Amino acid sequence: SDGSIRLHQMTSEYPLMQWNDSTKGQPVIALQWALTRPAVFFALDASSNIYIWDLLENDLLPVAKQTIPSEKVSAMTLLGEPEKANGLLGMVLAKESGEIDIQYVKKKWALP
Repeated sequence: SDGSIRLHQMTSEYPLMQWNDSTKGQPVIALQWALTRPAVFFALDASSNIYIWDLLENDLLPVAKQTIPSEKVSAMTLLGEPEKANGLLGMVLAKESGEIDIQYVKKKWALP
């Protein structure tokens, strides 16, 4: 609820990494690892900002931020085929109006 993100190992109650105020205080609505690139995850905040984290590129800050200005996004999930090396990774965004938007992620964040 405060915008912090924690990375945990299953065998410990303490986080391996913690990013406080990662969304400038906005609650995190959804967070998901990329299906095709294990070091990348995406976070959606309550202000419809999507943060892209690539831990191999920068483990302190997100490498990109995209705002969805048209309408509030209420849910996010990723789709892709991890067993294929084509680097196709899609993002499904559900908006408050019920509209579904599907966008493809840039190859640099999707390729294994």
